[in-house]
Amino acid sequence: MGINKFINRVKELLELDEFEKAGKKKSVKRLLEKLRARERELNEALSRKPKKKEAKEIKEELEIIAVQIKKGEKILGRLNASS
Repeated sequence: MGINKFINRVKELLELDEFEKAGKKKSVKRLLEKLRARERELNEALSRKPKKKEAKEIKEELEIIAVQIKKGEKILGRLNASS
């Protein structure tokens, strides 16, 4: 997955309209921070014992975020290796 494609997908997932693109490495780091923050929020919501349907939705979103975090870390690793 390309860096720009990753950035666009995460912006869409986190519903970020006003995300300014700096350097690629800095942008990926910021998006990873936001993904981890969202992951913490969802884990807290899950710990409050939501209804079954809501819990399922939260778990699905957590899975998506986990995949995006892995992709972001992989991209960041490539960027760090190339610099």
